[in-house]
Amino acid sequence: MSDNKKTPRRLAREIAMQGLYQWRMSGNSLPMIEEFLKEENEEWARADRALAIVLLQGAAEHADELEAGYAAFLDRPIAEISPIERAILLLGAYELTHRIETPYRVVINEAIELAKAFGGTDGHRYINGVLDKLAPQVRAAEVEHAAKQKAQGKK
Repeated sequence: MSDNKKTPRRLAREIAMQGLYQWRMSGNSLPMIEEFLKEENEEWARADRALAIVLLQGAAEHADELEAGYAAFLDRPIAEISPIERAILLLGAYELTHRIETPYRVVINEAIELAKAFGGTDGHRYINGVLDKLAPQVRAAEVEHAAKQKAQGKK
């Protein structure tokens, strides 16, 4: 997807992920990071700005509980995950647990796309694996319904 075709929601997720990365790496306050993103991110004007802020603030506020929620699905300690992939996991976990109006498949696909664009070579596979295991834990009914639909040959 070329930059001009990215949806405002995709751009919001990119901005939130970048903010989470900065938050983890710099230790700066969220208001300082938000101000930086507003001033320095060229995509800010095209993004769903309200969503970007909600995702950034929510994921940061709930970071410890979110990481505890997916820690069982990791093959290494959280501290050993690349900072970009850690930000993407945090963002994806937040959306899965707190933004239930967004279908879980969309959340996972968006996280995969972020990992392809910003993460390591096979980071998208890792993100997919972790979030795919988290989804049934936090969205059991939705995942079960999707599995039934798939078994019946529907999308």
